[in-house]
Amino acid sequence: MPMSADVLRAHLVEAFPDADIAIEDLAGDGDHYRARIVSVAFKGLPRVRQHQLVYGALKGQMGGELHALALETSAPVEAD
Repeated sequence: MPMSADVLRAHLVEAFPDADIAIEDLAGDGDHYRARIVSVAFKGLPRVRQHQLVYGALKGQMGGELHALALETSAPVEAD
């Protein structure tokens, strides 16, 4: 059974409560999403580590209930 966008969002909000999160269903099938996540949790981390944190937030459901997830992660830009 595919993962709904609401369930995906709930996992991400639980792991990154401060985040600005945008989710797009790429194929309309609940199985292929793009997620843009901006969180202070990513500050100073390389992109690979940021993505590892997101996969960890999905609690092993990546590759099962969730087939494909295109990620765009970043820390907030601080104003000078």
